Amino acid sequence: MKEIVIHSGYIKLDQFLKLSDCVSTGGMAKALLQEGQVKVNGEAEERRGRKLYPGDRIEVEGEGVFVVAGGEAEER
Repeated sequence: MKEIVIHSGYIKLDQFLKLSDCVSTGGMAKALLQEGQVKVNGEAEERRGRKLYPGDRIEVEGEGVFVVAGGEAEER
């Protein structure tokens, strides 16, 4: 399981997929989601704009499991 640190209150799922190096473009993120290859907290997710918060667990088929972690700005 890999932790991806964000420095804001949340991150959108498509941005998260790029930040975690699962995809390199928004179009690739859209295709990955439409194919049902992404789960958020154990539930299949198709919305690119889904907001992810620290503690959320993302499973990407063929890439692994990721957890959103808050950075210093989140802890203040």
